[in-house]
Amino acid sequence: MQIRSVTLITALSAALLSGCMSMAENGGKAPEPRKRIDAARFYTGLWHEIGRRPMSITDGCVAGATEYKPGAGGAVEVLDSCRMGTPEGELKTIGGPGRILDPGVNAKLRVDYRLYGFIPVTRDYWVLDRAEDYSWFISADPDFRDLYIFTRSPRIGEPQRRGLVERARALGYDVTKLEFPEQPKR
Repeated sequence: MQIRSVTLITALSAALLSGCMSMAENGGKAPEPRKRIDAARFYTGLWHEIGRRPMSITDGCVAGATEYKPGAGGAVEVLDSCRMGTPEGELKTIGGPGRILDPGVNAKLRVDYRLYGFIPVTRDYWVLDRAEDYSWFISADPDFRDLYIFTRSPRIGEPQRRGLVERARALGYDVTKLEFPEQPKR
């Protein structure tokens, strides 16, 4: 019994250290975005949330999506949505204006949300990688806390999903915490 406890503690310690090592390699910060983004192409239209790290605001949310629209003065209007429980469930949304923090590269976006219409919440999103054809992207916050995988299509095949998860792992993320909410049928 004592040997099993030591083995379990050793395994848990190794798992925790491996997660900390990936964060330590980057100084606890997400890797810097390396690909330039065509803002007009990227920040327009609907993106479907294929994978994410769990957080309280998304508890019970499925069929997650983010819609971008050009805003005044180079701003980006952001509307995040999901359905409660099932892809046909009650619609839940939050949105706000976003501004590009790295003009020219266009991979860092700061969004000013309003919870319940009046509680300000500011979030930064970095696009860490994207497809050349703009069919998918991986984003995170700069503090290694959140991770998202988005595609233009609400449904992708398992091989593509595995490939995107592996890409996120290669960027230094612990992908064991990812959840894959149900998406609507096409």
